[in-house]
Formats: sequence, structure tokens, C-alpha cells
Amino acid sequence: MNYVAPAWLPGGNLQTIWPALYSRRVFGPYPEYRRERWSTPDQDFVDVDWLVTPALAERPLLVLFHGLEGSSRSHYAEAFADYAHAQGYAYAVPHFRGCSGELNLAPRAYHSGDYEEIGWILDQFRKRHQGPIIAAGVSLGGNALLRWAEEAGDTAGQTAQAVAAVCSPIDLAAGGYAIGRGFNRWVYTRMFLNTMVPKALQKLAQFPGLFDGDALRAAKDLYEFDNLFTAPLHGFSSTEDYWARGSAKPHLPRIRIPALVVNARNDPFVPAWSLPSQADVGDFVTLWQPAHGGHVGFPHGNVPGHVRTMPEAVGNWLASALPGGERAHG
Repeated sequence: MNYVAPAWLPGGNLQTIWPALYSRRVFGPYPEYRRERWSTPDQDFVDVDWLVTPALAERPLLVLFHGLEGSSRSHYAEAFADYAHAQGYAYAVPHFRGCSGELNLAPRAYHSGDYEEIGWILDQFRKRHQGPIIAAGVSLGGNALLRWAEEAGDTAGQTAQAVAAVCSPIDLAAGGYAIGRGFNRWVYTRMFLNTMVPKALQKLAQFPGLFDGDALRAAKDLYEFDNLFTAPLHGFSSTEDYWARGSAKPHLPRIRIPALVVNARNDPFVPAWSLPSQADVGDFVTLWQPAHGGHVGFPHGNVPGHVRTMPEAVGNWLASALPGGERAHG
């Protein structure tokens, strides 16, 4: 990916914030979704938004796993929807629990290493869709998707043709360090905690005694939030345990289907020094590490710019793994 940011939008923070708020997301109509609710084995639910398109059962399906506190209406999700529509693909965004606008039912939420949930969701798509499946994950969703591919190993190809992770913190400790300092702490950490803490407190109201509510209200960063909420609710002993076991980076050589890992080297959430080299990842993994792009930004064009460049490049790479290696226009 030979991406160069426009001169009018310099630096990783501007390339992160401006595209999410102001840049154009689609070239065609804004996506219209149809929602399905799937019951999970633990008596909970997952809400899936399907792009409303003509029913062609055997066409490729592009599945997008969103990032932390994201949804099918995130800027990148709508840009991927626009790409899928242009290619004639089916497209779906499964929401991690608690991210579809309704509190989930079980005493759990979601996390960066949630590969079992990813696997269950992909299995449901495989049962429902006749055509080939390709999957992309953004930020948290990308790390979890890679963890699924790593754990699935040789069996992953029975479900998906290829996977891609975009701006994912594949070294969770490095990402946690970066987002907990300076500008990142004051802007991005506050933004995430402003939605995550109220959701967690709703979960506490559902399940009194699940965690220490007063301590959570006092949490100042994601490290503290993960230590009090994410780690214990999902079987980890501490934030360090969660970050170590949840990180995709150490296990990338185990992947046995085509996998693309995209990270801008000026991403404020993912330090460039933490990124792997091609020698670290095995034969099935391709690395794209452009100098610019920010965190899920990759703006293009004149003011206000658009954010279709990255979905186009990632989508076309995934399409190359489809039977025949061809895109499916129309």
C-alpha cells in the first residue's frame, strides 16, 4: 500500500481525528442495513447488520469486525460498506456485545483477544452464506480476528478465504502504553472511557457484585479499566495477563490462510517500534506499513477528503484470495 497523506492534513493525530469526523465515507448512497439478532450459546445475543443489497446467495461475503466502541455506523464501516456495494459483495458487520445500542444479557462484554467469539460468529456466517467469505477487522476487531486465524490454524480455510487487520494493536502492551500517555491519554482515553464506564456500570446493575463499581468510576486509563473490568470478566488474572495472552503479534507465524496486517507508522495508538518485520510473521502474512495514515484514517484528496482509499486497497487484497482471484463487480 503506497499511501501518502495529503499535504493539508499532516501528522498522525490529524490523520486520525479529521477522517473520523469530517471526511467523505462513501461514493454511492449511504449504507442501508438490515439487522439480525443471533442467540449465543451462553443465552446472550449478537446483533448483525447486513447491507441491504439484491440477494445473490453465491457471491462473496465481506465481514467487518469493528474496533473498540465501534459499530456498523463507524466511518470505516460505512466506507467498507460502500466498497462492498461497488463490488457486488454481500456485507455484514457483527457487533461485539454491548456495541449495537442495547446492553447484552450475559456477565461479559468483549475484548481484543476474543477469538472464540470471532470463531463462533464466523461459523454462523459460514452456515448462512453459500459463497466464499473474506473478513476484515479494524483496530481491536483486527487483533481478535488474527487471534482467531492463529488459533484455527489449518482449519481456518474451511471458514474464510482470507483475513485482514487494519490499524490493530497486535502488541497490546505497546498499544496500552501509547494510549495511556500525553495527548493520547487526555483525548482518546477520555473518549473511550466516556462510553465504556457507563456501559460497565449498567453491567454492574445487572449483576450486583460483579466488580468494584467505585474503583471503576475512579479509573483514569484503559490499564485500570482493563484490570477492574475487562480482564476479570473474561478469564484473565490481570491487565498484563490479558494483554500478553490477547496479543496477536507473537503468534502470527501460526496463521495458515492469507492474512494482511496494515499499520500506519504514525498511528498514535500503535507505536511503530512495536510492529513486526516480514521475517517475524511467516509465509501467509503480508505486512503493509505506510509512513502515513494515522489510526484508521488514511484520508485522500482535497478538503474535506475521503476515507475510501484504505477499504479499496484492503478489499482488493482480500479479493485476490477469492476463487479465481477476481473481484465481483456488479
